[in-house]
Amino acid sequence: MSEEPEEIIRIAAKGDGVTASGRFAWGAAPGDRLRPDGTLEWGPHHVTPPCKHFGRCGGCQLQQLDEESLANFVSARVGNASASQELGAEAIAPPHLSPPHSRRRASLRAESSQGRVVIGYREAKSHRLVEISECWVLDPAIVAILGPLRKLLIALGSGKGAGKGKHSHAKLAADIEITCADQGLDLGIKGVSAEGLSATEALLDFARDQGLARLTLDQGYGSETVWEPEPATVTLGSVAVPFPPGSFLQATRDGEAALVDAAREWLSGCATVADLFAGLGTFAFALAGPQTKVLAVEAARSASLACKAAAARAQVPVHTLHRDLFRNPLMPDELNLFAGVVIDPPRAGARDQIERIADSTVPRVVYISCNPSSWARDAALLIDAGYRLAELRPVGQFRWSTHVELASLFIR
Repeated sequence: MSEEPEEIIRIAAKGDGVTASGRFAWGAAPGDRLRPDGTLEWGPHHVTPPCKHFGRCGGCQLQQLDEESLANFVSARVGNASASQELGAEAIAPPHLSPPHSRRRASLRAESSQGRVVIGYREAKSHRLVEISECWVLDPAIVAILGPLRKLLIALGSGKGAGKGKHSHAKLAADIEITCADQGLDLGIKGVSAEGLSATEALLDFARDQGLARLTLDQGYGSETVWEPEPATVTLGSVAVPFPPGSFLQATRDGEAALVDAAREWLSGCATVADLFAGLGTFAFALAGPQTKVLAVEAARSASLACKAAAARAQVPVHTLHRDLFRNPLMPDELNLFAGVVIDPPRAGARDQIERIADSTVPRVVYISCNPSSWARDAALLIDAGYRLAELRPVGQFRWSTHVELASLFIR
């Protein structure tokens, strides 16, 4: 091993800094120097992480990077994925980074210990919870409710709000889902037992005092709505769409806008568009208009019904099809009816559906992905079938995380 410090030349996919000799260092930035003992000399791109939990909380890996290095990391993840499959991207746009305090949904864990309730994220590579008292990623409204929520869970766990049921003194272990809906915060709690009138009153008082849009409770038999003064919605495009508990939503409004703008620009002029893995209609409602009809295809029944109801109420040309595209992908003769396709599959990609698109005559395909690796494997099938990768747009919607998204345009 060299006795001289080695320069960190890049950040690897999992967030570690790497030297030219292949040594790895967590928490490093490009330009740092890695000493033989494993400690770092900070370089020009290393900044002080803003969050006091960084280094323990497993939510962020890259707060030590300045804006330039963070942007370069996002670009490199997407560019390297494209190059690995020799996709020949004709243009790669500068990356779009969502700002701090912009994430509108959070999946947290709550556990009790010696009369205390801890709400937070797991430590990196550990089951231990880090109690979150601040978060530079989440919308401030989500962080603000954690303190009152701890008090509610303590009351329920101690029996003060849980009656005298058999679970009133059980150790708390709950999953918490919080989403910013149009009407306020949508809070879902799974794993907490709330039996009796006093528990119900505690939950209702909490929801009312905090101005929640909705409060749902899953005591082991599915989600039950405790509080919802008016139907919870999220606005997609300009349409208020019913928001079923637990539904998928892009992590930030800012990142959603970047992805939607790309699809809208690339599919402009297409009279018919198929939106595959459409969810609630994130892209469908943005694309639909006087000159464009959209078919939104989704496997989750609740999401498909919400999309259908919103389209009918708003009188926009979005038609829905409840269909599992993994088991029953759209076939080439069905796809050939469309001038464009937008596809936004889960992290694993959508090989079977992409194979059918490759066999079709669809002129334009917009592929949105939250996993550059699976995207690149799918994209290679399109390239082999005669499509070209006209443009690629990296999106860092999960700020300070190694999780990277992208929008891509394929033209036959």
